[in-house]
Amino acid sequence: MARLVPVSDSADPRLADFVRLRDMNLRKSLEAEHGLFIAEGEKVIRRAVGTGFPVRAFLMSERWVEPLADLLNGLDAPVYVADEATVEAVAGFQVHRGALASLERLPLPPVEDVIAPTSRILILEDLVDHANVGSLFRCAAALGIDAVVLSPRCADPLYRRSIKVSMGAVFAIPYARMANWHDGLGALRTAGFRLLALTPDQAAVPLDKVAMSERVALMLGSEGDGLSSRWLDEADEAVCIPMSAAAMANGVDSLNVVAAGAIACHALLRA
Repeated sequence: MARLVPVSDSADPRLADFVRLRDMNLRKSLEAEHGLFIAEGEKVIRRAVGTGFPVRAFLMSERWVEPLADLLNGLDAPVYVADEATVEAVAGFQVHRGALASLERLPLPPVEDVIAPTSRILILEDLVDHANVGSLFRCAAALGIDAVVLSPRCADPLYRRSIKVSMGAVFAIPYARMANWHDGLGALRTAGFRLLALTPDQAAVPLDKVAMSERVALMLGSEGDGLSSRWLDEADEAVCIPMSAAAMANGVDSLNVVAAGAIACHALLRA
């Protein structure tokens, strides 16, 4: 049964999991130390719990207790209930979706285990924007990608902003993080994946002309510089999204990484 615990003091130490959610440095340190992450909003919370992440605690305004009652009654975790001003004081912003959950992280599986049953995967190299990572997970989940592999320096998919932007898609698609960047693509090649490096270079092979294989890994690079020269060299083929002549004439020679990723994932779905 749910354990409803009224709270009125934003400095209550029992609310430590939920403090200053927009302070990235604090959150990275706190969440790493305690092995937790934060889910925001009813839909995302339900997806996180349904995926099997153990719940540490909830924090919500009173009006969200009833909509979440069926979920809360099946869990043995404290439900801290406060007025909206107190919730805002703890989180550091107005929580429009009204409810927060603190959940325990689960160990990430090795890359080899995640890719074993797959045929279409996304590889992200050094994307540091949490919103971009969350958006790409949503694209991948929507467009039939089987799994996502992250380079060591990629942003955390379980950071609150990533989860929120993905609308919980980070819970719907398996992912793993490489142990090291230098030879991280080796496991993919050993597993039989054809490595396609997406680049804005219009001299690359257009996506709709690429010869696909049974197992394909699409590589996307960082928001500013794109894929590193090492990973471009290691790819089996560099591929591009053809830009219109008019766009090129006007100086528009590329798309942002999320738009490009969505188009490329759709191309893999059709292949």
